[in-house]
Amino acid sequence: MPQWVVDNANWVARDLAHVWHPCTQMKDHESVPMIPLRSGKGVWLEDHAGKRYIDGISSWWVNLFGHANPRIGSAVTEQLGRLEHAIFAGFTHEPAVTLAEQLVSLAPPGLNRCFFADNGSAAIEVAVKMSFHFWRNTGKSRKTRFITLANSYHGETLGALAVGNVDLYKSIYKPLLMDVITAPSPDAYPREPGVSEAEHARRQFAAMDALLAEHHDTVAAVIAEPLVQCAGGMRMYDPVYLQLLREACDRHGVHLIADEIAVGFGRTGTMFACEQAGIRPDYLCLSKGLTGGYLPLSVVLTTDDIYAAFYDEYVKLNAFLHSHSYTGNPLACAAANATLAIFRDEPWLERNRATARHLLASVDHLRAHPHVAEIRQRGMILAIELVKDRATRAPWPFEERRGLRIYRHALERGALIRPLGTTIYFMPPYGGAFAEGETLARIATEGVELACA
Repeated sequence: MPQWVVDNANWVARDLAHVWHPCTQMKDHESVPMIPLRSGKGVWLEDHAGKRYIDGISSWWVNLFGHANPRIGSAVTEQLGRLEHAIFAGFTHEPAVTLAEQLVSLAPPGLNRCFFADNGSAAIEVAVKMSFHFWRNTGKSRKTRFITLANSYHGETLGALAVGNVDLYKSIYKPLLMDVITAPSPDAYPREPGVSEAEHARRQFAAMDALLAEHHDTVAAVIAEPLVQCAGGMRMYDPVYLQLLREACDRHGVHLIADEIAVGFGRTGTMFACEQAGIRPDYLCLSKGLTGGYLPLSVVLTTDDIYAAFYDEYVKLNAFLHSHSYTGNPLACAAANATLAIFRDEPWLERNRATARHLLASVDHLRAHPHVAEIRQRGMILAIELVKDRATRAPWPFEERRGLRIYRHALERGALIRPLGTTIYFMPPYGGAFAEGETLARIATEGVELACA
């Protein structure tokens, strides 16, 4: 038996003996292959057999500039020789200070304060708690509720789960979660024929406006994923909704939390998705691509006015005491600084526009497929919506797991494509060759035929 077969089987067996993987029904691995990875380079991952896979989803949307990126790796290695970690209460260090300065310079003007955490869900928890606490500190203790969008997703910890709205993740835990107000999504997919995305967004906003008018005295904040509801099936909407939301939040005295954990750092075509609406949220939550996919790190940017509401004598007990042991980790901050330096020194947003156009052209032939209801794109995020009946847009029953057929076929053909239900999507690292995008498109096309058979 070849050694690589032994090595692959060995690592898989050892994994399945002890490891519990995320977002996985572990029984699936009785029939779905576990892939033991050995290395990665650029847009490619490689297993112990030497088989390579195009990382078509940036390893859960975190990788920006490819695996084993030399510039980011060197920055982490250099920092490792100086300071690996230290308490961030009462102490600071150059990587965190530099990172905060860079983020403030890139973010919408007025977001001058950075609160670090260590993952996306934690950033949402910070923003939710900070908004609630702000209103308490400023004498408006009735403002304790949050408005969220239907089909939204903000993470898996209890606070983040509560302000999300995808039942697949949330329903079982509802007894543990705070009650929130849910507004209809501005998702453009279900719009009527002949209605533009912008007009649909305006119509959908009427319900949000009504909820704010009715509940603003008790609402602390509205939370939204700007432009793309990622875990909800890569559903997309027009920027005008964010403009209307910002104006209404201002009018009613309610905070706006922008969850750009998945869509920040160029994914939608601009550095931050909020830029396309010309708005500034009260809280901007960032993670995933922040470190280029190297290490866990998140940050919440907010305003001087919000910061000032917590700045007081200790005995007033107004301080924001939320903390994480690895807050401001120097290695993660060094990776993030290197990531932002790549954006600063090279025209990646411009390059990505060409890549995005080519990626869309590579799948354009699927628009006529009898089981493809829509192909949609925002920057480097592209989604193909599969349905049972194109005319009615009736979905396939989830029990049939047709997306799993696509996933397995893609692995066999050397690609990581992990559909959300029956929504195939591409969110590849930046810098892949056009040929690799065409390969993803070709494998996805084969997967469509297989899944819809």
